[in-house]
Amino acid sequence: YTTNTIDEHLDMVMITHHLNASIPEDVAFADSRIRKETIAAEDVLQDMGVFSMVSSDSQAMGRVGEVITRTWQVAHRMKEQRGYLDGDSEYNDNNRIKRYIAKYTINPAITHGISEYVGSIEPGKLADIVIWEPAFFGVKPDVVLKGGMISTAINGDANGSIPISEPLKFRKMYGQLGGNMTGTNMTFVSNIAYMNDIQRQLNLHRLIRPVKNIRN
Repeated sequence: YTTNTIDEHLDMVMITHHLNASIPEDVAFADSRIRKETIAAEDVLQDMGVFSMVSSDSQAMGRVGEVITRTWQVAHRMKEQRGYLDGDSEYNDNNRIKRYIAKYTINPAITHGISEYVGSIEPGKLADIVIWEPAFFGVKPDVVLKGGMISTAINGDANGSIPISEPLKFRKMYGQLGGNMTGTNMTFVSNIAYMNDIQRQLNLHRLIRPVKNIRN
C-alpha cells in the first residue's frame, strides 16, 4: 500500500476485466473490488505472519515483475511502522528477513506440494538461486542459477574487449543451451500421473516429480 496504489486501480480493473467505462454497472463493479482499508491492512497482516505468501494479484493487484521489490518494501515499511520483531534488534533483522523471504520461496512450495524438490537451498533439492548486486536487490538479478548451473547472467557488449562494456543485458548461459535445460527444470504432475509413468508415455525429457500433501 503506497503512493498511487488506490488511484491507479480503477482504470486497471476496468481494462483487465474488459469493462466499459460508459456503463455505470461496470464502473460500480470495478469500484467494489477496490477496498482501501483491506489493501492497507494487508501489509500489517503480512508482517504479523497471518498471510504466509505474497503474489502479484492479492489485495493490491498489479505487477508480477515487482513481487520481490514490493515484498521488501513492505518489510522495510513495517519495520518503521511496527518496530522490531521478537528476536530482532538494531543490529539485525534476521527474523523479519526470514519471514519475508519465505513468502516467495518455501511457503508457496509447501502450499503447492513441491517443497520436497524446490523452495529452499538444501541437499537433494533443485539448486535454483538468484544472485543480486546489493544496489539492485529485488530489481535486476546479476546471475540466475537453475539446478546449480548458470542459466542467465548480465553480460556486456559482445564486441567489447572487456565483459562489462555497455550496454549490459541478460544473455542465455550454459543452463539454457542444449540438453542442459532438461536437467535443470522440473515438471510437476499428479501422483497418479507419476505412478503411471507419464514421462515415458509422453516421451518427456524434463525432470518429472509428483506433488504431495496439497490438501492438508
